[in-house]
Amino acid sequence: MLVRFMAWYSLAVGRSVSRLLMHAIALYFYVSSPVARRHSRDYLRRVLGREPTLGERFGVLHAFSSTVHDRVFFIAERFDAFDIEVHGAELLPEGGALLMGAHLGSFEALRAAGRRVGVRRVAMAMYEENARRLNGVLAQINPGALENIVPLGHVDSMLRLRDRLDAGDLVGVLADRTLGSEPVVRVPFLGEPAPFPTGPMRMAAALRQPLFLMVGLYRGGNRYEVRFEPLADFSTTPRTERDLRVQEAIARYAARVEHYVRSAPDNWFNFFDFWGTR
Repeated sequence: MLVRFMAWYSLAVGRSVSRLLMHAIALYFYVSSPVARRHSRDYLRRVLGREPTLGERFGVLHAFSSTVHDRVFFIAERFDAFDIEVHGAELLPEGGALLMGAHLGSFEALRAAGRRVGVRRVAMAMYEENARRLNGVLAQINPGALENIVPLGHVDSMLRLRDRLDAGDLVGVLADRTLGSEPVVRVPFLGEPAPFPTGPMRMAAALRQPLFLMVGLYRGGNRYEVRFEPLADFSTTPRTERDLRVQEAIARYAARVEHYVRSAPDNWFNFFDFWGTR
């Protein structure tokens, strides 16, 4: 109910006015979420190589609150409120493209970037549980956005993804978390091996798709920096080499996510023991 009220209120009064609540919301999260606060502090120690200051610890939650707030405007397609730099869009093919993102900055910024990459439609592939949580908010903000959610885990999921790619859509997947039972591979990340799911890369390999990394870094105020870069190309990978190429792609994905995490330390929004057993 609170989320829906905030979405309605934000769209009613505009970004500048509703953004005045961001400090209070971030402070609420900081005070009321000791587990998330502890794991965020552990992450900052790793990425900064020292004990983070109170301001740096609060800054992660403020950036998170800001991107969640801005998500309302991205979903509502109110892109004029933002200053968005797009880099690497020329690397994307003219047809559809499969994009791997992370809980880093705002993946919703891709919606705005899609308008500047040949006016491309943007679809999100996600597991049913996550899709259900998002659908209620989408229905209130922009019912048309529901058409651009492709649920994973169904018999026809791969066919629906193939149809989207064949139609020229940009299809995004967040590839840094598991649902708990999904196979993982441990690769170096911020100085220690961390478990990354194999499912997203195996999906890309099964679809025989060129694969791109996408990050939408929040740079403060109304500024976002969207970057695309190639990760792997499974279009000609023989079946006998698929497992090896998947592991190589996961390692490259983790390395590039680490690069961007170091570029924007306050943009990492995994508030749990990322390096633990999952």
